[in-house]
This record gives sequence, C-alpha cells and structure tokens, in this order.
Amino acid sequence: MFKIAVLISGGGTNLQAIIDGIKSNELECSIEYVISDNKNAGGILRAEREGIKTLIFDKKEYSREEISNNITNTLHGKVDLVVLAGFLSILKGDIIREFNNRIINLHPSLIPNFCGKGMYGDRVHKAVLESGVEKSGCTVHFVDEGTDTGEIIQQAEVKVDTDDTVETLRAKVNCEEHKLIVNVIKQLIGKTQE
Repeated sequence: MFKIAVLISGGGTNLQAIIDGIKSNELECSIEYVISDNKNAGGILRAEREGIKTLIFDKKEYSREEISNNITNTLHGKVDLVVLAGFLSILKGDIIREFNNRIINLHPSLIPNFCGKGMYGDRVHKAVLESGVEKSGCTVHFVDEGTDTGEIIQQAEVKVDTDDTVETLRAKVNCEEHKLIVNVIKQLIGKTQE
C-alpha cells in the first residue's frame, strides 16, 4: 500500500479532499501522518476524527530547521510521498534530499506567477486581483531547495472575473485544488505501480 504524509497549517480542506479520495477508492493509499506547524490548525481535528496519527511542531516553538528535522526523523522509511497541503513552513535541509522528488506542494496560483517568498494564501489572491490578469488557478509541483521553484507536475485554471473578491477567487481556486491534489497523488501512485 502506498503511504503518504500530509503537512498542513490551516483548516485542512485539501486534506479532506485526500481523505474523501481514499474513502471513495479513487486513491489507493493510506495517510500515515498528518503533521502541522500550527497547534490551532483545524485540519488536525479532521485527521483525529479519521483516526490518523497527528503531530504538531508549532512554528512558535520550533525553528524552521527543527521543524524540518523533526519531520524527517518522523517520516524516515515510513512514507512514499510527502504532500504539502497548505503547509506554510519552508522545509530545509535533509528532508529535501531524503525525499527527493517525493515531496509535492499545492500552490494557489499558476506558477511561475504569484509565487515565491511571502506569497501564500490570500496574499496570492490579492496580488492576482491587483494585477488585473484574466486567469489564475493552482499548481502542484515537486519541492526543491527553492521556494515554489520545483518541477511543475500539473496545473488547473480558473477565470478571474471583474467582480471577483479575494473570497470569491479563493473559493474558485479551492474547488480546483481539491480535484488537482487528488489527481496528482493518483498519478504518482500509478507511476510507482508501472
């Protein structure tokens, strides 16, 4: 059985999409761990309701290096894929090498636009609206040493309407994120079975 860990910082709606994908047999995998860098993340409750092991390395108590090292030590030899689903801490060091091409991140824009340092969550949607572009979307990419610089696996587009607000754009992008993350995990599971 293909094993994954999901890293979150917030409500965990993309985690829920993965859980639902497993329950509907669309995804043939198990979530071994849900790890958060925020002790108040709503996604932890989602995981606990499903009986998934949860760990918290709160960014107010741990440095970025400590968070990365703790995650590496926890997941070493235990999972096939690490999924960053709204995880706001930047991973550093050994984890990138140990899980080379086995860490994916979901970003709420069409990379290479509106990404990199400081671009996350509603900041991305605000920047998209201020720029006047006609489309946005989301990207799943492999994680490397940079910020949002790893190889793009797949993207999904949404139309940006003139009356969109941060909230309406977020809702549209979220809807696509839920489908995209499940599709990409499915694709990666398929590759290991070839």
